[in-house]
Amino acid sequence: MNNLSEQQKKIIAGLDLIYQRLLEYKKKINSDLVIIKDNKVVHIKP
Repeated sequence: MNNLSEQQKKIIAGLDLIYQRLLEYKKKINSDLVIIKDNKVVHIKP
């Protein structure tokens, strides 16, 4: 990750923040997080 531009680093940091907020939101409303794992749809409880 050392060869990333400043803009790329900011984008990655923004995506990390969005993911954290998504997890907090899903926990708050007690909703499943839906992901794809091994080409299958998986529901994860908060």
